[in-house]
Amino acid sequence: MLIAEDLLLLLTADDSGKLAADGTNMTIALGGALLAELSLRERVDVAGPGEQVREGRLVVRDPSPTGDGVLDEALATVGHKEGKTPQSVVAALGRRIRPRLYERLAEAGLVRAEQGRIFGIFPVHRWPAEHADHEMAVQADVLTALRHGVTADARTRALISLLRALKAVHKAVAPESLGLSKQELNERAERIAEDDWVGKAVRSAINSEDAAIYAGGGAARGF
Repeated sequence: MLIAEDLLLLLTADDSGKLAADGTNMTIALGGALLAELSLRERVDVAGPGEQVREGRLVVRDPSPTGDGVLDEALATVGHKEGKTPQSVVAALGRRIRPRLYERLAEAGLVRAEQGRIFGIFPVHRWPAEHADHEMAVQADVLTALRHGVTADARTRALISLLRALKAVHKAVAPESLGLSKQELNERAERIAEDDWVGKAVRSAINSEDAAIYAGGGAARGF
């Protein structure tokens, strides 16, 4: 499973199949999840001092295929955008990827596709859980990390960093299950996510998107 698929499972309600996060923000986070996966597979990184690409910008270390179609497309996108900031790329990476990931999860037997209508008019897709074993294992790793405020597992760290960037840690893990308040849960997530460049890029991109929406709304109201 990709990190992006695990993130989607954690933030999709098992019973209703509804996404527990803003759709636009989730697009950015899924793009970040693909970037994190490429980083962990040593395909992509941020440049250090003295490289041809400006420090802190994206650089492709290894352009060879990963063997995963979704990930290979993401790698090609980064290749076309090499030298740009991570936060300027994550939305493009996540665009139109959510339905594809849900379909992959359905093919794996983890969720099932359901169709319905809002107000009896607008079509909507839901993806309730079919088999939750994998999700429960991922959630258990996240719970263990948050309980101790540290983890040596890079994938779990990436997941927590993305959840923190989405401000959705409490939606994936109930604070009371650890005997913590929401604030304490977030503090532990922040400690784990410290210095994670992908999570910071996702949060920055979300903040920019929110600011643009606010500015547009303000302008429309004459503010």
